[in-house]
Amino acid sequence: MFDTPAVVDEPRTFRLGAVPGATPGRWIDTWKQRMAHVTLELVPIDAATQRASIDELDAALIRLPLTDDTLHLIPLYDEIAVVVASAESHLLVVDELDAADLAGEVLITPRDDVLGPLDIPGTLTPEFPTLETTADAIATAATGVGIVIVPMSLARLHQRKDAGHRPLRGGPTSTVALAWPRDRTTADIETFVGIVRGRTANSSR
Repeated sequence: MFDTPAVVDEPRTFRLGAVPGATPGRWIDTWKQRMAHVTLELVPIDAATQRASIDELDAALIRLPLTDDTLHLIPLYDEIAVVVASAESHLLVVDELDAADLAGEVLITPRDDVLGPLDIPGTLTPEFPTLETTADAIATAATGVGIVIVPMSLARLHQRKDAGHRPLRGGPTSTVALAWPRDRTTADIETFVGIVRGRTANSSR
């Protein structure tokens, strides 16, 4: 009798997009342990163009809301909103802030904002043009001319010595989700879904 040759997976690449602030590190580590023959390439994408980016990738970590019946969407976790202000701001003397604490503050909203319109009574509209990026907005807030409200991960991503942040009680949340085209569900995607859901290597799907 002849032995049946072992099936060997061909080397390939799994391209995973990630919006700013998404933190897939622990999942990538697990992937490398289980799927050594498949290189995971992490591709930065912008939240503003995340839908178009998904079509060029195997899957992506995106921010909701995103409504598209052609996609599988699996919500993964919610991020709380924080208020970013100058390190010298009186707002940072407390551990948490309420919306009422922000009355009279200039609320800076950059073009790449991911939280959507915020209705915070008493806040003021900037007298300068809309800033392009969250990094620009936080750098401006650090000078003391206003505040920025962003998900916690973006405040940490753009952390500066001249700025600080505090959680906003009752503020909006930002949901990070895994997305991929429904017509392109592959074994690799199913493996990654299992990893983000905490399944062990021997778990059934």
